[in-house]
Parts: sequence; C-alpha cells; structure tokens
Amino acid sequence: MHNIMNSIPIVSFVGKSGSGKTTVLEKVITRLVKKGYRVGIIKHDAHGFEIDHEGKDSWRHKMAGAKVVVLSSPKKVALVKDVKEEMTVDALKFNFLNNNLDIIITEGYKKAKNPKIEVIRQKAESVCKGDKYLIAYASDIKLKTKLPCLDINNAKSIANFIEKKFLKNKLEQKVHLMVNGKDVSLKPFIAKLLIEAVSGMIRSLKDCETANEIDIRIRE
Repeated sequence: MHNIMNSIPIVSFVGKSGSGKTTVLEKVITRLVKKGYRVGIIKHDAHGFEIDHEGKDSWRHKMAGAKVVVLSSPKKVALVKDVKEEMTVDALKFNFLNNNLDIIITEGYKKAKNPKIEVIRQKAESVCKGDKYLIAYASDIKLKTKLPCLDINNAKSIANFIEKKFLKNKLEQKVHLMVNGKDVSLKPFIAKLLIEAVSGMIRSLKDCETANEIDIRIRE
C-alpha cells in the first residue's frame, strides 16, 4: 500500500527588490534539477505583467475581449486568463502545477502562509521579521538569529537545506483537495477512502475503465 500525502511542498524566496532573489533562485533550481527533482516555479509580480507583445495574434484576441487565451506549440504552452482577484499560491498550484512535481518554489509572496527563505544582504532590513513561516535566511553576512543563516553565495548548501527539509523521504502523492481556493490537508485514511470511492465509481463508467488520473471540480 502506498503512503499518501496531499500537498506538494512550497518554498518561497522573499526579500527586498535588488537583494538578488532571482540569481540565488536560478542557481538553487539548477542544483535541485541536477539532483533529479522536478521543480515548478511561481513568480509573483505585484505590478502586473504582459507575456505577449502588442500586435501579436494572441494580444489581438485578448484585446478583442477573450477571457482566456492559450498559446500552444510542440514544446510549450502558455495561458493568459482574466481573474477577479489575485490567485493564492495554493490555487495556482492546484490549477496549473500538477502532481508530477516534487516541489514548487516561488519568488515573492512574502505575505503567503508557506515556508519562506529570506534573501538579505548587508545593511538591508528584514521584510519578514517576526514571520512564523520564515524558516531560514540566505545572506552574505552573519545575522543575529536562531534560524539557519545560509551562505547566499553557496547555492549547493541552500539546495541541500531544501532537500533535507522538504524532499528527503518524500511520500508519494495520490490525492489533492482544494476547497474555496485553499489546499486542505488530508489524513492518510481519509485520502485512501477518497481514492477508493472516487476511482471505483469513475472506473465503472463507459470508457473510463483505465482511468489513472481523475480531476473533479464542484461549484455551487
């Protein structure tokens, strides 16, 4: 019998603008990927963004009033979608980052309720002081803190820290539950009951006998 958990771990790299988050994150991702882990990234931009250029077909479709535009090619796919309010990290994970990942790393989201590593350089002030979700600092100086202070220039040690804390002996994921945009933790026996009940019903339907991945969304 497989062990079950319902959540891909999420770690956020946070810090002031110009602290070097992107550079550190790039090197850490490279290290984790070389170790064989499947990494997903969420980049937060509080000021908005555009992924296409004015005049391109997809831009014209969006400007014409389409709520969703999907760009597809043999090797990549991108989606532009209007939202009423900014999506939470958990909602982004559930909707766009599937369970083929081992870990999700975000750049930004300093107010999110998930583990954070703050990138902080000499003479800079912490943006997460007192945050109970802060698990470590990555810095070029020694800080007066009880939390681990990782060398900002040693991506290997930062990757090893993440691996030890979130990826070693990682349990196999079998089921994810989202309620009102929030990830809900499931005890193993509840997750097992859901898997057996839903899988049994779905596989009894025509052309669904060999279902290996099932997505269900209910809206009231």
